[in-house]
Amino acid sequence: MAATLFVSLDGVVESPEKWSFPFWSEETQKFKFDETLASDALLLGRVTYEGFAAAWPGRKDPDGFADRFNSMPKFVASRTLTKLAWNNSHLIKGDLVAEVSKLKQQPGQDIVIHGSPGLIRSLLPHGLIDEFRLLVYPLVLGRGKRLFDEGSQANLNLVESTTFSKGVVKLVYRPADKAGRAKRTGTSRPKRATKRRTA
Repeated sequence: MAATLFVSLDGVVESPEKWSFPFWSEETQKFKFDETLASDALLLGRVTYEGFAAAWPGRKDPDGFADRFNSMPKFVASRTLTKLAWNNSHLIKGDLVAEVSKLKQQPGQDIVIHGSPGLIRSLLPHGLIDEFRLLVYPLVLGRGKRLFDEGSQANLNLVESTTFSKGVVKLVYRPADKAGRAKRTGTSRPKRATKRRTA
């Protein structure tokens, strides 16, 4: 399970659609495209889900990115939502940690958490995040919600660092106890022969 976020230099992850576009590049596009092809399920918090559900349905593009993004299963962690209008969306009911643990045991590709910092903070202490994929943007916002504010310590190992043409830095971290393992060991999802899950 991978958490992927756009983050400012001062750690803000709130509303990246308002500040990330001036730094968009072909490298960013390729990273997000490859990430989507390597995943077959999304895990989202309420705020991120509502933003995506308002923006993505009906989108079309020649490379099939939007079709794949719209068609893959979307699991939503929310205590307030009761109806999910976006195609193939499923509300997580009951204990969040237990239900996400079950999701990770299902065969398939990566499960990707987009944004959703509160959800990430809830799952990290339970060892359910296998990888952080951060695009760090060269700007200081000065205000906004941050990925981490208060909480328990988590030791991470840097496994990849790439600088994009417009100054964005891609950083990939794994929890220290998982950095030396393959992605799909321990609590990560068992790999299967076929690349795509049947929704």
